[in-house]
Amino acid sequence: MAVRADEIPVPRGRPRPVARLRTWLDRESVLGPVLVTPAMLLLVLLVAYPFVMALYFSLSNAFIGRPSHFIGIQNFVRLWDSDAFRQTFQNAFVFTGIAVAFKLVMGISLALLLNEQLWFKRMIRGAVLLPWVIPTALSTLGWWWMFNSLYSVVNWTGIAIGIMDPPGPNWLGQKYYAMAAVVTVNVWRGLPFFAITILAALVAIPRELYEAAEADGANANARFWHITLPLLKPVLAVVVLFSTIFTFSDFNIVYILTHGGPINSTHLFATLSRMLGLEVGRIGEGAAVSLYLFPLLAFVVWAQLRFVRKQAY
Repeated sequence: MAVRADEIPVPRGRPRPVARLRTWLDRESVLGPVLVTPAMLLLVLLVAYPFVMALYFSLSNAFIGRPSHFIGIQNFVRLWDSDAFRQTFQNAFVFTGIAVAFKLVMGISLALLLNEQLWFKRMIRGAVLLPWVIPTALSTLGWWWMFNSLYSVVNWTGIAIGIMDPPGPNWLGQKYYAMAAVVTVNVWRGLPFFAITILAALVAIPRELYEAAEADGANANARFWHITLPLLKPVLAVVVLFSTIFTFSDFNIVYILTHGGPINSTHLFATLSRMLGLEVGRIGEGAAVSLYLFPLLAFVVWAQLRFVRKQAY
């Protein structure tokens, strides 16, 4: 009896390992965890583990070279008896408030300028990004040289144009001048983040709104307050949120320029924590200083995200 070719059974071998792996990864329940695992490992190793260790040290009397013991919240309570910590607490709010306010106003102004028709617009936009792109330590060393009392470019310029009396202020050695110096460098470095982000939001605003307002007789000032600013509010809230977090936790600028001096007048949480934990050796108190920043930033994030949700709905 004849057998047709299509009736002959074809032997099937075992699927290749690559094909089996591909079939296995096609499952959503498998592919999702595979893609998320690297990010989770980074979060655990770089965020969760240091945070847990800082929490452990802050609740102990850890000191370099001796065993540590659990003491509860004594480090947090003891810090308020320290003039240096109270000064740092005040410095953090003054530094952040002034710097963020200047970056907000100047960022909006610069974004409005970059949104106009300018010669070499692309080149100017690229140049605006330079303070954000240059490594913080390198750019801050340049500012340290400009503010140095021996060969201060800032003082030389002020004396040359007649707004300063010789020899000029000691920018990094006097209390208020030192705070002004670190705020200036922070504003200079953070301004591009504000300007470019706000510029992206400005470009997205429909031109028809401005044309309709101009046809109704609204001048440039009215168009800004009634069209531009209301539509920028959600973006501004997010930008201010990130800038507040970055400014509160700033370390490089203050450490390179003043090391927290003179007389603790420019110390922030990060620089005071480093001084207590690494230079003095009081690891427990240093960890407690760094954790004081956590509830403050958590409150700031909660308040500003609530504002963003209100603007969205």
